[in-house]
Amino acid sequence: MSIYHRYWKKYRYWFCAAVTCVFFEAMCDLLQPTIMARIIDDGVRAGDMNQVLYLGGIMLLVSGVGACFAMSRNWFASNASQSFGAELRSDLFAKVMRLSLPSVDKIESGSLITRITNDITQVSQFVNGLMRIFFKAPLSCIGSIVLAVVLNPSLSLILFGAIGAVSVFIVVSMKMSYKRYMKVQYALDRVNTVVQEYLMGVRLVKAFGRYAQEEARFEAANDDLAVKGVSAQRVITFFGPLMSLVFNLGIAATIYAGSLLFASGSVRVGEIMAFTNYMTQILWSLMMIVNIFNTFVRTKASAQRIQEVFAEPEEPAGADESSHIPGDTLVFDHVSFSYPQGSGSPALKDVSFSVDKGETLAVIGPTGAGKSTLVWLLLRFYDATEGTVSIDGVDLHRISPRKVREAVSVAPQQSMLFSGTVAQNIGWGSAQAGTQTIEQASRDAQASGFISQMPDGYDSLLGQAGVNVSGGQKQRISIARALAKDAGILIFDDCTSALDAVTEDKVRKSLRTAASKGRIVILITQRIGTAMGADKIMVLDDGEMVGFGAHAELMARCETYRDIYASQIGGDGERCV
Repeated sequence: MSIYHRYWKKYRYWFCAAVTCVFFEAMCDLLQPTIMARIIDDGVRAGDMNQVLYLGGIMLLVSGVGACFAMSRNWFASNASQSFGAELRSDLFAKVMRLSLPSVDKIESGSLITRITNDITQVSQFVNGLMRIFFKAPLSCIGSIVLAVVLNPSLSLILFGAIGAVSVFIVVSMKMSYKRYMKVQYALDRVNTVVQEYLMGVRLVKAFGRYAQEEARFEAANDDLAVKGVSAQRVITFFGPLMSLVFNLGIAATIYAGSLLFASGSVRVGEIMAFTNYMTQILWSLMMIVNIFNTFVRTKASAQRIQEVFAEPEEPAGADESSHIPGDTLVFDHVSFSYPQGSGSPALKDVSFSVDKGETLAVIGPTGAGKSTLVWLLLRFYDATEGTVSIDGVDLHRISPRKVREAVSVAPQQSMLFSGTVAQNIGWGSAQAGTQTIEQASRDAQASGFISQMPDGYDSLLGQAGVNVSGGQKQRISIARALAKDAGILIFDDCTSALDAVTEDKVRKSLRTAASKGRIVILITQRIGTAMGADKIMVLDDGEMVGFGAHAELMARCETYRDIYASQIGGDGERCV
């Protein structure tokens, strides 16, 4: 629970104020049965109406003061718990933003959503209850026991017997509940993951007509959640009535024993009534304590899941925090890499190359050759297992990921757009990108034509993930976003797959122009036509660099490159469509 120490320091005064109000509220509640006993014994039985009115007034005053304390503790508790929940949620989201990519791969996105929403809500509600009910219940229980014993020690034997039996039930129910509630949270993770996967792939589901299968997946996850939820609730539904039965039997025994004591003159009617009221308060308090423990069990499970995220390693920091990395030279020196928790086979094996500003490097090879892995290493999503990657002669291990990514701009394989205007999406990667930069980047990406035809031009709104534009339009906006960022290294990761040959050729010319302006341009591609115009071409096959050089050199001495050329261009020189 060390992560919560900072929140305790910040909200401890609110907490203490709420607990103080709870204490005085409980004291007011505890006084009322005693006052009621005196009204009956000293007022009603004695026929003294003045005493009835006097004690009744005191009872009303005590109730009013208790109500004021109740309202105050509700105000303190609500403000503190909601502020705590909001801050914890912000801190957890910020932590998720800083997680290393292996950590993100380790925890499913659906589980992260559950932890940021459901788990934090559970913890926040527990904090609210802690300041409102959870302290009042033990205070009321202990106070009622003390006052009941003082009122009549003889009847207290029945009370202690009932408390002992209920305490056993509480311990047993806690042990049975914890594992069940932990399973409930993980079942909820699975439901969220299924829903998220469907929403992300809704077009694919509709295209393949997989409605029944997706419904079956959701029903399986939903039914599993229901079964685990019923299993957890079954503990409460069993022990709750059992505890009520024990205490109601105790109250019945108290009334019976009280009648015998009354007949012998050892106890008065008001005392029996007050003792019964105290037993009722103890029963209520113990039931609340059971709920407290059940809530604590759920909160403990949620807090542990939140702690797991905070405990995950963040992206590594670098020693070199220089203000600017030009990105004039990029060098891979004997780099090998295997994905964490992967198959164990290296995704890259002893790869070495260099590229300078003003040059265009094309990386080509069959699917699974390791082309995109180069991008992940360059962006420091992962670090090389062996060898070094350096920019401007500085090992990336010495540079923080944030600084590395300031020097790199990327158009990814999967075009990802965000809700907002077209201009906001193009300028998304650079806060300094003005209107002229955005419009020029759009022209270079061959996107200005269709943008100008949209209802509001650059101010046209895009739906979530760009649902209201085509695949080719998404790719061109993504390319424009990469070009709009003032970065020394531009990476285009097979991001023209949805473009026709003519449009792609125009985009390639724009990329050559970008290189001529002193940038390094890296083209990750499977198209030989895209690679042929690059200054340097690297051929990857099964993670190994099997060729490096210009087109003519590779045609002369690289069999893999020749095979790719033959499969796409062919002997007649025509482009393969």
